[in-house]
Formats: sequence, C-alpha cells, structure tokens
Amino acid sequence: MKRVLSVLLLTLCAAGALSGQTAKPAVPEQAAAAMAAAPGNKAAGSPVSWRNRFELGSGDVINFALFGRPELDRPGFRIAPDGTVSYLQAQNIKVAGLTIDEARHAVETALAAHFRSPRVIITPQEVASKRFTILGKVVNRGVVTLERPITLVEAIANAGGLETGLFEQNTIELADLDRSFISRGGRRLPVDFRRLLHEGVMSLNIEIEPNDFIYIASNISNDYYVLGAVVSPGVQGLTPDASVVAAITRRSGFTERAWTDRVLVIRGSFNQPKTIIINVKNILAAKEKDFKLEPKDIVYIADRPWVTAEEILQAALSAFASSAASSWVNLNLNPITTP
Repeated sequence: MKRVLSVLLLTLCAAGALSGQTAKPAVPEQAAAAMAAAPGNKAAGSPVSWRNRFELGSGDVINFALFGRPELDRPGFRIAPDGTVSYLQAQNIKVAGLTIDEARHAVETALAAHFRSPRVIITPQEVASKRFTILGKVVNRGVVTLERPITLVEAIANAGGLETGLFEQNTIELADLDRSFISRGGRRLPVDFRRLLHEGVMSLNIEIEPNDFIYIASNISNDYYVLGAVVSPGVQGLTPDASVVAAITRRSGFTERAWTDRVLVIRGSFNQPKTIIINVKNILAAKEKDFKLEPKDIVYIADRPWVTAEEILQAALSAFASSAASSWVNLNLNPITTP
C-alpha cells in the first residue's frame, strides 16, 4: 500500500499545478437539475460522473460467460495494469475506460472469427480501479478504494476523522482547515473546510470522484514555504530571523528566470488569503526594511512580470498544494522512496 501511495503521490505532484478553479459543467441545465435534486446533506453532483458512466479500469475483477456454453464460464479475471484482459481466443482486449456493454462488444467482436454470433456476458466481481487519496492530519491516511459513492465528510469520517492532541491539558484539533484542500483533475476545488466541518454548510459537501486528492494540513507546523522561481523551492523551518530575503537565500537564491522586482507573500486561509507585495530590489538597496515572516507564510517568486497579486495568486496556491503533498510524501515515506 505504501509503495502504491508513494508512486501515486509523486506522480500527482509532478503532473501539474492545482489551479484553484472548478471545471464548469458542459450542460448548465443538467447542473441545475442536479442542484435541485441534491439531498440536504451533500452538494450537487457533477453531471458527468462515474456514477452515471461506470468504466472498467486496471485492477477490477470481472467474470466472463458465453451464452449457451456454461463450460466456457471463466470467473475472476483481473484487468491487467495495461488495461487489457483475455478470454478464450479474445486476447489482450483493451477494456480500461470502457463500460461493461462496450467491453462485452469488444470481446464479442474478437470472438466472432471463432464462434457463430457469440453472446458474451460480463459481470463485475470486484471494484479496485476507482481510488482516491487522503493525507495529512487524519487518523488513517492512504489510498482508498471507492467502492460506492461517498461524500467529502464521509471520506474524512471513514479515515478516522481529524487528528487531535493535548495542549495544556485540553484536546485540540491538529488540522489546519484553512489550508486544507481537495483537488480533482489537477484543479483545486473551492471547498471551505472550516465552514463545512465546523459550521455544517452541507452545500460544500461534494461527492468524491475517482483520483480525487484530499489533503488536511497541519495546525502545529512551524514552517513556511518558498516557492516559484528559486533554485530549491520547498518548505523551510521558521527561525527568529526569518524574512523574505533570508528565506530566498536559504533556498539557494533566485533562478535566472526569476522576476525580482516583486515577491508575493501569502498569509491566512486559502479562501480569504492576505497578499503582501515585497520589493526585494529596494530591500537589497537598503531603501526598505526586510519583511519578517510568520508561520505558514507562502513566499512566491514569479518567473514573469506582474502588476496585481491576483495575477499570480492561483499559481502560488497551486505551487503550495503540490509542495505540501510532496513534502508529506518525503517526510512519511522516505524509507520507501530512497534506495
């Protein structure tokens, strides 16, 4: 399981930015109908979902039968990692991404040269290809098989809930809900975890889709992030002298493409971030004082000129999401991912 988790997450972190935008449904009328029909304990579902079109995938187990030939029944075929399966003379048929009916048609076509009008029956035995990942400050972290439709709240509850700890003899949550996120298809979804879990705003309780990535950030970390056009982007432990210039220096300085006129510092929650623009050139020329950093700050250096913070805010939050995931993998799976 840990090996699968490591490979999955490292692929996720290298795949691209989590842009903070939600893909718009192609059919607004269907979305409106889904909104009206959604129960009160969850958000409206996407018009295009695995619940509407169930596709086979690698790891799923299916049973084969040929109508009228019970001696040719073949149960328990697991779809190979390359998405293929074989049945009788139908060898290496690509079924990943196909529905049951589409897979049946593909196998029947391959058998047509050996049987007269073959009628193949395919039934699912085990669903293993639909998975999502939940990491961070939950009790049980890892890759979870999506055996049935569940919501975000259910996913967190099934993971044992948020981690808690003792502070001055009081039980406190160790999760930073303001920095937690869920991403889908390389995009961070606009879910406010604090409003969902503390205020019970069920319109944010989205349904989990295959390959979703949930990250519950830590509330006890004393770190900050230096991201973007620096030589060694990543997380940095906070020290009393932590400042923008010192942080960039600790991460080996700017890259050749870095735009040093303006550096963006992001402070606060994902949903209501406070942005601070720092002119590093003025600091280095002793025209301004260096800016002191606080825990959980994000220092982002762009590789192109920009005027307003909004122009690069999503890129900065995307870089943080990828860095947070990869940092968790490196910290928790290091014995597996190093020789």
